[in-house]
Amino acid sequence: MAEQYTPARVWTMDTASGGQWASINRPDSGARHQQQLPVGQHPLQLYSMGTPNGQKVTIMLEELLALGESGAEYDAHLIRIGDGDQFSSGFVEINPNSKIPALIDTSSSRPIRVFESGNILLYLAEKFGHFLSRDLSERTEVMNWLFWLQGSAPYLGGGFGHFYRYAPEKFEYPINRFTMEVKRQLDVLDKRLAQHQYVGGADYSIADIAIWPWYGNLMLGQLYDAAEFLDVTSYPHLLRWAQQLATRPTLNRGKLVNRSWGEPWEQVPERHSAADIDNALAQRD
Repeated sequence: MAEQYTPARVWTMDTASGGQWASINRPDSGARHQQQLPVGQHPLQLYSMGTPNGQKVTIMLEELLALGESGAEYDAHLIRIGDGDQFSSGFVEINPNSKIPALIDTSSSRPIRVFESGNILLYLAEKFGHFLSRDLSERTEVMNWLFWLQGSAPYLGGGFGHFYRYAPEKFEYPINRFTMEVKRQLDVLDKRLAQHQYVGGADYSIADIAIWPWYGNLMLGQLYDAAEFLDVTSYPHLLRWAQQLATRPTLNRGKLVNRSWGEPWEQVPERHSAADIDNALAQRD
């Protein structure tokens, strides 16, 4: 039996936490180096990385562009979180929490900063009038699930994902604890989607756009290599939804933005026009 850990009376960071992200983890906030952010030509400036949280916003923007919303044209600048780009003075000025994604909207006389992925989706939905019903009942149901995602995804990512995939040592208790919670979440979604075409109801909405990058990628074996471990085939309605949304061209375009790993056609580290995505996809075809 491993020696039991006894917490200190007052916790201090005496040693690095270990694991893939140890070099950037600290118990304090704020800028760690001075660096201004690049600025492109479009009113919307996105600073992000193609992780599930980043994918939410780029999928939303590609959806809006496909609907003809020219005001949704955007520049997407890569923030390499492993290198600590999110701790630059320029990024912290937009998001003091140093988490991607972060957005600046310069379309009005006074630039508006927007951070937290769920809030960015809500901001864009309200700005352009898409993917969020104006009917109070329907809108509230979508918002229920948007907030569900904001509260649930940390258990999938920082909980299950960390201990199952990234932790320097594998321990039974945290893996069991977070696996149980993730499977409970999958069951919640599966039961919801047994009764509704989309998570928010009858229509595709920001709830789907928020949830798919985490739970859709997971169901399709594109997150933590955990699909078999979690037995995702036991959630048929959730799997149907994940596969259905994966056929949307706009979703697949958004997935590629601010991505710098994988096959060449999957990588669009910087996006400044539609041609950047088109050129990447052409390598696949």
